[in-house]
Parts: sequence; structure tokens; C-alpha cells
Amino acid sequence: MKKLVYIITFILFALPSFSQKRKVQNQPYADHKLYHFGFHVGLHAQDLLLTNNGRVTPDGQTWFAEIPDYTPGFSVGVIGDLFLNPYMNLRLSPTIHFGDKSIFFKELTSKEEKQVNVRSNYLSVPLDLKISSMRLNNYRPYIIGGVYGALDMGRKKGNPLLLKQVDYGFEFGFGCNIYMPYFKLAPEIKFKFGLPDILEKNRSDLNNEADKIYTDALSKATTRMVVLTFNFE
Repeated sequence: MKKLVYIITFILFALPSFSQKRKVQNQPYADHKLYHFGFHVGLHAQDLLLTNNGRVTPDGQTWFAEIPDYTPGFSVGVIGDLFLNPYMNLRLSPTIHFGDKSIFFKELTSKEEKQVNVRSNYLSVPLDLKISSMRLNNYRPYIIGGVYGALDMGRKKGNPLLLKQVDYGFEFGFGCNIYMPYFKLAPEIKFKFGLPDILEKNRSDLNNEADKIYTDALSKATTRMVVLTFNFE
């Protein structure tokens, strides 16, 4: 009788493990390469953190600026990945971000509104540290963060509002590796924060003197960006 109880108990505890099918891992050694390459495509939203100074013009006007909404831009880049240990990788991913920003200026008294569009095509070169969790079947979440430098290739002199060509800052984000039979797919979202003031205050390039109200209304502008990419490695 005791033997029968032992056998039934063993079967009850063993059944769940027998019923679970063991999933085959795609590319089981993909994460152990010393280095590998890839590319990514995605969307982003450009933003500016604007500091209004409340300056009054000679004719008594005071203008305030804001960016009420965002226009999605396109991002494309390449990936170079260096293996450090089973959970950490060093990553260089030069990327071009094609996009623009619509800045609305509103006069305090008359409520008059004006719109200025600023196109920025950033060549961004981030150096990131990628920290991954343990792999679960064909999924492996990770966090990523680092620093970047950027060059605005869409900068156009004579625009009512002009931004400096060089920017830099830090970024962080998260994503998840999905192991396919022949490649890794990783949806990833990153948040980028520029550090320097990129507002160009010397506007000797302006042909219309009246356009100086846009620059004079601001004391500082720093970049912000949210980037959603799909990495193929």
C-alpha cells in the first residue's frame, strides 16, 4: 500500500514537468561572439526644452515659445557590438535621424501666434553599455545607456530660428532580444537628453531684421528625443 502511495505521489508531481514541452532555442551561441554587426530602422520624435526669457521688444511685445505636439521622424543606422561578458556588451550605433520641429510663438498681450519650422537631420554616434538578463527560451530583455555626440546635417542658415550644429548628451533605454532562426530581432526604445545650449544667438545671417524676435524671446534651448527602433543582428 505504501509503495502504491509513493508511485501515485511521484506521478502527480511529475506530470506537470512531463506535460511541458521543451522549446528549442534558436541561435543558442549568438550571444557568445566576440563581436557582431547589424542595423536598425525606426521612428523618433524630436523635442526642445525651451527657456523663455520674457524679453520685451522695442514696440512692447513679449513672445513665448512652446512645442505643443510632435511630428514622427525616420531613423536608420548600423550596429557594432563588442562582447564583454555573458551579461554585458559595449555597443556603437551610428544613426541618422531625419525629422523636424514645429515651434509656436505666442504674443502675451495680443495673443498673436506665429509658427517656425526647424528641420534637423542628426548624425548621432552613441557609445552604450548594454546589460542583459538571463535568456528565457527565445527572449532576453535588456537595458542600455551611455553617451552620444550628434551633428546636425539639416541646419540651414537664414531660418528664423537657428540651432547650433554640434550637440552631445546622454541616453538610456530598454529592449528585448527575440531570437529568430536566422537573426535576432530587438524592439528598443531610447530616451536622449542633450546637455549644451544649442540656441544660436549670433544671427548676422538673417536678412529680415524682424525675424530676430524668435531668437530674442529665448535664453536657452536643449534637445530631447524619443527613439523607437527595431534592431536586426
